Amino acid sequence: MKKHNFYAGPSILPEFTKEKTAEAILNFAGTGLSVMEVSHRSKEFVAVITQAMDLVKELLQVPDGYSVLFLQGGASLQFLMAPYNLLETKAAYLNTGSWASKAIKEARFLGEVVEVASSKDKNFSYIPKNYQVPADVDYFHYTSNNTIYGTEILVDPVSPVPLVSDMSSDIFSRPIDVSKYALIYAGAQKNLGPSAATLVIVKNDLLGKVSRPIPTMLDYRVHIENDSMFNTPGTVPVFGCLQTLIWLKEQGGVEAIEKINKAKAELLYAEIERNKMFASTIPDPADRSRMNVIFVMAPEYAELEKAFNDFATSRGMIGLKGHRSVGGFRASLYNAMPIESVQALVDVMKEFEKNN
Repeated sequence: MKKHNFYAGPSILPEFTKEKTAEAILNFAGTGLSVMEVSHRSKEFVAVITQAMDLVKELLQVPDGYSVLFLQGGASLQFLMAPYNLLETKAAYLNTGSWASKAIKEARFLGEVVEVASSKDKNFSYIPKNYQVPADVDYFHYTSNNTIYGTEILVDPVSPVPLVSDMSSDIFSRPIDVSKYALIYAGAQKNLGPSAATLVIVKNDLLGKVSRPIPTMLDYRVHIENDSMFNTPGTVPVFGCLQTLIWLKEQGGVEAIEKINKAKAELLYAEIERNKMFASTIPDPADRSRMNVIFVMAPEYAELEKAFNDFATSRGMIGLKGHRSVGGFRASLYNAMPIESVQALVDVMKEFEKNN
């Protein structure tokens, strides 16, 4: 029976990525050695990380004056690293979920945080609108996609100050205008590659402005000067990221993948709206995530939640159980998820409706 991987992260990867990485684990670049055991400073691996950085720039049309880095520590470390490098006195944050809240907590160690708006009052089930970003802050930070609650900001915000974004779960899923940002960061384990790699895109001329001393490992300039090689990078995760970037380019890039992502999300949301047994947790369709579709049993069928999860699992639907703070179900539709798997889930929902 075919398995359909709806896990939120680590999550589905392209078959191309898995096959090429498996080959390199046994014999990397014809060296007769594994990519797990070669020096990160060998010419073979330097070529990997250099090509990966170049493809990020190509696929996202990164302008001159920006650096691309592959770091470690996930987005969670970036919650601290970003303010360490950019926050002098005060920063503005939009609070749209658990990860935004964690980023706010870390920034407060280094300066004042203005929470411009929050959707916590309704369990983060909407994107705040009509908020004002103060002009006297060092930067404005937002989380583009909320994996737990299923909301997404699909348009680059207009900001009067440098713009910072955690794009961990929707990077490369749609075009973005990098020139509008001071800093973009993303954990790899959703749309880019295996866990344990972190992508950073940073505007160079905004660095070195804060008065505080920055610990070496937290200073973006150190990693830029050392081409992401100040400490040993994760050779296997970075190799996997490169394969996904190659695969994405072969699909036609972010413009082409966005069309597929729209079709997948529309297919599943349409079934949730049609099927009387299920309900979306996000009332406004404009706020709904394409990457993480969150839904629950309709109130009159709430007692069937476990039954549906068991039924879906028996049909090969893996990782559908929702986060404990929301309950219900979460279908993660990242770039590597084929539309056939989404159709399979829709068919399971229809079958469950018919049976019950």
